[in-house]
Amino acid sequence: MKKVISIFAIIILSCCLAGNANAQCAMCTKTAQQLGEKPAQGLNSGILYLMLAPFALVGVIGVRWWKNNKLVEEQESAGLNN
Repeated sequence: MKKVISIFAIIILSCCLAGNANAQCAMCTKTAQQLGEKPAQGLNSGILYLMLAPFALVGVIGVRWWKNNKLVEEQESAGLNN
């Protein structure tokens, strides 16, 4: 449990200390430059917001798979010890 908490703390800390992220492709960058500073920041924030959902979904699936796999391994090792 301590390992999970420490990994979670590292992730949160790295998110808080991260600098500005530019998540724009070349086409979006060119369009944003034409729009101006404020709309470009909004476009970049929107791209990052939309990018969050797939990463969160993959993370949740990965954690559930890992926990299920760990439980199966514990049951198999308990069955072998008896």
